[in-house]
Amino acid sequence: MKIHEFQAKEILRRFGARVPQGKVIESPGQAAGICRDFGGRSVVKAQIHAGGRGKGGGVKLAGSPEEAERLAGEILGMQLVTHQTGPEGQQVRKVLIEEALDIELELYLGVTLDRAAACPVLMASRSGGMDIEEVARTEPDAILRELIDPQLGVLPFQCRRIASGLGFSGGTARQIQAAVASVVAAYLETDASLVEINPLMVDSQGDVYALDAKMNFDDNAMFRRREIAELRDVHEENPLEVEASGHGISYIKLDGSIGCMVNGAGLAMATMDIIKLYGAEPANFLDVGGSASQEAVESAFRIILSDEAVKAVLINIFGGIARTDRIARGVVAAIEELAAAGSPVGVPVIVRLEGTNVEEGREVLERADFDFIVAGSMGDAAQRAVAALGA
Repeated sequence: MKIHEFQAKEILRRFGARVPQGKVIESPGQAAGICRDFGGRSVVKAQIHAGGRGKGGGVKLAGSPEEAERLAGEILGMQLVTHQTGPEGQQVRKVLIEEALDIELELYLGVTLDRAAACPVLMASRSGGMDIEEVARTEPDAILRELIDPQLGVLPFQCRRIASGLGFSGGTARQIQAAVASVVAAYLETDASLVEINPLMVDSQGDVYALDAKMNFDDNAMFRRREIAELRDVHEENPLEVEASGHGISYIKLDGSIGCMVNGAGLAMATMDIIKLYGAEPANFLDVGGSASQEAVESAFRIILSDEAVKAVLINIFGGIARTDRIARGVVAAIEELAAAGSPVGVPVIVRLEGTNVEEGREVLERADFDFIVAGSMGDAAQRAVAALGA
């Protein structure tokens, strides 16, 4: 789960990080008064779940309250396109009006999970304000790393080592140490999967601020982080993904034309791979779960067909826990409901069933009024799905 910059900054503030003063607005008329409160200069920042907002025109410096209001009016409602939104962009519904600070130096500070080391890793660099992935690729030695014991948290000597490695001493070094401690604490105590300050700013007086902030969270932990879960903004998510999550279905929209419905994440990944092997692209990742109910299958099928890019549907089910006849009945019921609602399924549906009650499942498909394409193997199903695109 992702949250907005202003929400991430509020969390970091609670853990002791210093962040600029700012207020979030949804109407440009509020911008002038806020800017005036901040001394007549402010930064107007679009709030969407994507990086690269400045390059896309979503971050502007206002030199007066009137300019702040004008810029807020231009940014609110715009379809902001960045390298992370894709060409369709994301509509801006909120704007952060923030005090303008004098930047002397931009640093990078972040915590995420190092899967190879099986523990969190703290990263810092003097190359702040840039894409850290590009820095890691071109200048790997420019990134300082400290592995964090999740039970102990970050230790004082690690904070000192980061501050020293960044080239600071005295009061600024102590502030950087405090920023490091707050970032790690926020990561560990909110079940975050990523906490990132880019840039971590040092001003002309040597004071340190989190000029930008990003936090992502582990969806599986949100049941015990209700206060974090409430920060979710569904407007920033794909509508089909939001609907799927409401049914307990794992769904991710992709750019291809073959819709996939599979039970089990591993089998879903393999299904997408084999579709690509035979020359096409999957339209989605969709895992209905190992013990999918008939209702979940119906919902999953409707969600797949809601994507106008889908030109064929591949259903690949291995019935270990799930009964294949139950899956088949769910698919048939979904097709019948769509037809009754005046939206008959107009794309080929290829089905591969294997496992528990497979014969009963195939009989359900054979008795249905809809003309399913039944495949005997996973490879056969993928080939038939790809061939159906040109039919």
